[in-house]
Amino acid sequence: MTAPRFTYPEAAAVLRVQESWLRRHIKKLPHSRKGRKVTFSEADLDAIDALFHHAPTTGPLAARQPSPTGAHPMSHLKPLPGRGALRTG
Repeated sequence: MTAPRFTYPEAAAVLRVQESWLRRHIKKLPHSRKGRKVTFSEADLDAIDALFHHAPTTGPLAARQPSPTGAHPMSHLKPLPGRGALRTG
């Protein structure tokens, strides 16, 4: 038995987007094409969902960054030369 394939209307319903959005962005989205017939596998739909997934970066739901251990994370940066050092005359 083969894995199910979704047409534009079916894929749009699963992704909860408009069919016209899928058609407009088809060149950037994973899909299969046989002649003029375009279909989407479940893996294609998962990949599309992952492409447009946004996780919060701030607030209580943001992923916690690990505490730095050892040197300061920006200790490799060096200061720019003073303004007087740029003048040559």
